[in-house]
Amino acid sequence: MHSPTYGNISFEDMISKIKNFISKSPNSEYNISVGTDSQNFDYTKTVIVVSVYRRGHGGIFFYDIKNVKRINNLMQKLFYETSTSLEIAIKLLKAFEEEKINLGISIHVDAGNNGSTSKFIREITGWVNSYGFDCETKPNSYAASSIADKFSK
Repeated sequence: MHSPTYGNISFEDMISKIKNFISKSPNSEYNISVGTDSQNFDYTKTVIVVSVYRRGHGGIFFYDIKNVKRINNLMQKLFYETSTSLEIAIKLLKAFEEEKINLGISIHVDAGNNGSTSKFIREITGWVNSYGFDCETKPNSYAASSIADKFSK
C-alpha cells in the first residue's frame, strides 16, 4: 500500500497506522471506506483505496495500484472494481477483528444513477450487501469516485 502521509507500507503497517489514528480520538465517529476505480490505457490501471475519515476532523487514506489486462466491457470493469474492493474489505475486516477494532466498513462503488453505470447499481449494491457491507454509490462514493479516480489517471 502507499500513503501520502506514510509512504510505501505493508498491509500490516497500514492496519497499525489505522489503529494508531483511531486511538488518538477513540470517542470520535469514523467512516472506513474501501473503493476502487480504474482507467483504460493499453492495460487497465486499477487503484484500490482504503479511507479512514474521522468525522469533522479529516482523515487518512492508503492506496494500491494494480495493472491488469485491458478490460473493455463496462459491466466487467465495474464488477472487477467491486470484487477488488470486497477482497480488500474482507481482509481489513479480519485484521480489525484481530486488533479489536470494532468499526464498520463501507464499499464505495464508482457507479451512479446518472450515466451508463446506472443499470448495474441494483446488482452491485445487492452483491456488496450480501457480504454484510454497506454500499455507497455516486455522489457519496468518494473513496472510489474521488480519491481512487485521482490516482487512476
